[in-house]
Amino acid sequence: MSWVDQLKADGFAVVERVVSDAENLELIRVVGDAAEGASGRGGVRNLLDLDAIRELARCTAVWSIVEPVLGPGAFPVRGILFDKTDGANWKVPWHQDVTIAVRERVDVEGFGPWSMKAGVLHVQPPAAVLEEMLTVRIHLDGCPAENGALRVLPATHCKGKIAESEVAEWTQRVPEVVCELGAGDALLMRPLLLHASSAATKVGHRRVIHLDFAAVELPNGLEWAEAQV
Repeated sequence: MSWVDQLKADGFAVVERVVSDAENLELIRVVGDAAEGASGRGGVRNLLDLDAIRELARCTAVWSIVEPVLGPGAFPVRGILFDKTDGANWKVPWHQDVTIAVRERVDVEGFGPWSMKAGVLHVQPPAAVLEEMLTVRIHLDGCPAENGALRVLPATHCKGKIAESEVAEWTQRVPEVVCELGAGDALLMRPLLLHASSAATKVGHRRVIHLDFAAVELPNGLEWAEAQV
């Protein structure tokens, strides 16, 4: 099965060696500099503010992944760095990614609730918006299971928004898959896929550049916070 077919069927797929060793080392330097100036532990938001990350989101290797899924009109809308270390070693319960970053609040039917993260306004859009999005998670470090690898429930991206009260039932119904990746590999994921991660049991970096792409404009004056054209 091709990665395109797996993504469609299961809501996730792995593409190996999206960035070279040299590119990987340069990205580690770039995100390291960004992390030094960040106030939070374990991550940096608004990563598309960095020229190198905007270039990464538009490079041929990444675009050859995004375009077959979302089409030529797709564009990057959010970039985040996640890094699990012994000083920031968290676990994430089962969830879907249901918020998007927007420039300013415009009350539109079907959008809400609202929240603020790292000074950027976020809102939950209708499922139809999330279904036109793709996440590309580029791993800068090898990520075996003991390093907090992402766990996913295949095909749950087809179920729309799942109520929190129903998540436990899905974890019993669908066998989880642990997504182990090497440095330079990319995990592709639909936002509505149920996913989680455990705290790392092996001390070390787990640097991931999380890039969200969309293929839909927002209605009634709402704008993506970080849309880059």
